[in-house]
Amino acid sequence: MAYCDIAQLTARYGSPMLLQLSDRGGTYPVVPDAALFARAITDAGALIDGYLGGRYQLPLSSLPTLVTNLAQVIAIYMAHGSVAPEKIRKDYDDALRQLQAIANGTMVLTGVDGLEATGTESNEVLTNEPSRPLSADTMTGYI
Repeated sequence: MAYCDIAQLTARYGSPMLLQLSDRGGTYPVVPDAALFARAITDAGALIDGYLGGRYQLPLSSLPTLVTNLAQVIAIYMAHGSVAPEKIRKDYDDALRQLQAIANGTMVLTGVDGLEATGTESNEVLTNEPSRPLSADTMTGYI
């Protein structure tokens, strides 16, 4: 699922960056390469679905802002043909950590209308209550 589009990438990163990333053949393009960014957006969506699919029912009923932001960060990283700048790489690593937190359940998506998939874990608390070592019966003769 596409969680962002090229207009959102342009708004977030600016047209000059998208044009620079579109320059793959030595000629500076006039418009961003739509195929390049469509592939990057699709790849970002597939990666996000891989993390969310274990915890939420896909497709999401509503699109949380967090998921859109993560998709933009991942897509711009994937659009880099070679080594991404340090800031882009750090943002990508942070996005993956957030996706891992969502997959683990330590971070929850808001606004998804309760579509969190049911887990296999039980909600019961199991305890082992051993006998009390010090009681009135065991203390006979000491009191």
